[in-house]
Amino acid sequence: MPRFAKLFGERATAVNAQDAWIEGQRGLANSIGKQLYDTYETNGARRDSLCRENVQASASSEVMTDDAALFATPLIGRSPAMLRLFALIERIAPTDSSVLIMGATGTGKELVARSIHDLSSRRTAPFIGINCSAIPDTLVEAELFGHQRGSFTGAHETRRGLFEEAASGTLFLDEVDALSLPAQAKLLRVLQERSLRRVGGRENIPFKARVISAANRDLQQAVNEGVFRADLLFRLRVIPLHVPGLHERGEDVWLLIEHFLRKHAARRGLPLRRFAADAGEALIAHLWPGNVRELENAVEYALTIGADKELGINDLPPDVVRQVAGNRDPIKESIARNATLAEMERRYILFMLESFGGNQIKTASALDIDRRTLHRKLKEYGLLMVKPASEYVEVILH
Repeated sequence: MPRFAKLFGERATAVNAQDAWIEGQRGLANSIGKQLYDTYETNGARRDSLCRENVQASASSEVMTDDAALFATPLIGRSPAMLRLFALIERIAPTDSSVLIMGATGTGKELVARSIHDLSSRRTAPFIGINCSAIPDTLVEAELFGHQRGSFTGAHETRRGLFEEAASGTLFLDEVDALSLPAQAKLLRVLQERSLRRVGGRENIPFKARVISAANRDLQQAVNEGVFRADLLFRLRVIPLHVPGLHERGEDVWLLIEHFLRKHAARRGLPLRRFAADAGEALIAHLWPGNVRELENAVEYALTIGADKELGINDLPPDVVRQVAGNRDPIKESIARNATLAEMERRYILFMLESFGGNQIKTASALDIDRRTLHRKLKEYGLLMVKPASEYVEVILH
């Protein structure tokens, strides 16, 4: 992928190292194509101009406007895993082959599907996204394929289904594994025959859209368990595509944090804010089981809770802070800060208390002291044991 590397080399000209990193990312996002900008903003030239202006102004201006958000393309990343994904998207977008996107919850599977659509010749046609798990089994056929007037109770008029709405565009079936076996059989028939029939109808209607599907679980395992049809899997998985989890993406965490800070600042019309070093370390150390979606939620949480221009570790969600507390070594930290023996003891006792969820008996046992001694120490530290364990985190981190 030489052109990706070239883009980074040419565009890394921002004021400092962090801006250079973000600038390089924007170059990579643009490599997905001017087509993406043209698709998301009818006036593509204006959008690209605003992008460049905001990149240059970001170092000198602290107040962002709504237009500042225009720099973003749907997919963000420069890690090897994402570069491979970008290259695959560019290769498969011009084709009509069915694509099965696999990945954990929150990885951005729909954004991948939209990028494939926007880079294809179908970009001017509709992109119809369907969450299969949200449709009751009794309504699946009517929702997907439409129905004729009077075909069932409540069908007061003829209505086109989502497959027809997609026309010659792209149909995205998210969580396709949520479909029941009878619904899978009907879907398979439509995909095989490339035509559909509305509920209560007699006419076969041609189906021209490209099908992209996605699943959170291993569909081959679902086939082995007898809950997913093998023939439907083969029909959907002409081209399998894996979206990496955030734990596989390394430095992309920083890029995404920067993106979300700017996005939410622009949305609220507020000055751009940054994370302090301790908060940044906590964000990097977190495992992010909810992937990109969880990271964005954490950034929005910090922006809402934090009162200062610089967001600290106490502005992060409790889950993130708890994991950091569990990974920290209070003894090493105390030594690094040249703490007194009394301070080292205090930090260690509170660290152990948090480790045991605030349980005094287990904490005292682990420290090899009696509970009364522990209670006395906690009173000296100004803590009352009626507080929930989560409130000790703030004490440990200071």
